[in-house]
Amino acid sequence: MSNRVCIKKGLLPLMGVKFMGRLEHPTRFPMCVRSKTTSSQYVASRFRDPTFEKLMDNYKNLVKVISIQDLILANPKNQSVSIDFLSKLSQKLHLNRGATAFLRKFPHIFHIYYDHSKLKPFCRLTDAALGVTRQEAVAINASLPVVVERLVRILSMSASRMVPLRAVFKVWKELGLPDDFEDSVISANSGVFQLCDGHEQNTHLLKLVDGVSRNGIRAAVEDWRVVECCKEDCSVDRTEMQFSFKQGYPPGMRLRKNFKAKVKEWQRLPYVGPYEVPGEKKKSKAGMMAMEKRAVSIVHEFLSLTVEKMVEVEKISQFRKWFGIDLNIRDLFLDHPGIFYLSTKGKRHTVFLREAYERGRLIEPNPVYDARRRLLDLVVLGRRGLPAVNSKLEDSSSCHQARQEENQQRHDLSPS
Repeated sequence: MSNRVCIKKGLLPLMGVKFMGRLEHPTRFPMCVRSKTTSSQYVASRFRDPTFEKLMDNYKNLVKVISIQDLILANPKNQSVSIDFLSKLSQKLHLNRGATAFLRKFPHIFHIYYDHSKLKPFCRLTDAALGVTRQEAVAINASLPVVVERLVRILSMSASRMVPLRAVFKVWKELGLPDDFEDSVISANSGVFQLCDGHEQNTHLLKLVDGVSRNGIRAAVEDWRVVECCKEDCSVDRTEMQFSFKQGYPPGMRLRKNFKAKVKEWQRLPYVGPYEVPGEKKKSKAGMMAMEKRAVSIVHEFLSLTVEKMVEVEKISQFRKWFGIDLNIRDLFLDHPGIFYLSTKGKRHTVFLREAYERGRLIEPNPVYDARRRLLDLVVLGRRGLPAVNSKLEDSSSCHQARQEENQQRHDLSPS
């Protein structure tokens, strides 16, 4: 990442946010003086939201489950993988206690069996897990027109109307793209998308065809503003609604008057929307603040385009240059805790669009999300729901028992 644009200098006074049950810490906010802490210190000092942290605890295992699932489904003729092969990949897949121990934690997803012809244990998906993969595949194929619109919107947020193809590959699952999207989406819509060579060797750029206009595209936050204005109990002053974003804070996070005043001031600040062409960048304080608010609007819109309204910070950072964001995106999320939530669970930084969630679930789910949520539910289920006898047998190591049975059969068939 490029160097951060520091528009605040000096030491940060304690301001704005007071936390229940813990010591206050210096919290940075875009309108105030930025502290001279490192990014890692800033991340560590953030306020934790227990709902999102609990969700990410489950996502940690889900990411590993999906990695193994992809390996199993890689061979359509024989959708299985040997335990020995998974054991060799344990470190890469972050299976700290080994492949077999991890697989046994999720018997509703993985089934371990012994292949007598190959004399080794294998793993395949259960019928329930296969049903989820089919449901997701059907949902993705049915949503191809929506996917095309998502890509058009992402390209429209780039001033050059193009982004690197490798960046799209990074977020293809987050955007709900099919695994063959180069053919089924890009090539199939040659009147909308165009692939061209990049400046670097062996790189390609995905470009929006010149005839495609971005006029008339409205950001997701605009829809929220319209809905809020129509409410009788609107929480935001209608005169301030034009440039406002929905704000929400976790339980236990107390906001001081000074902090609320800063947020209110920021809400009124005019900015150039994500689909509008930005003017010349101004180096004044007001110009830098407007540039930062535009960056917030871009990443807000990007998150609203994802299936689960969440993405890894490393992945969205691939678009930073092309979206004209000259700020550290991770710090941007931390500067606006009422709009975004950053989690560091699972050795990765993941950002959520706070307004899209309620009690750990999407408020407005979609078919692809529903399928992925079913898989997450199987992960959360763990070993629960199994008959007591089967559970006991699993705990005694199904692979070891299968080998014992094989040896016993050989012994019985051998001449006395």
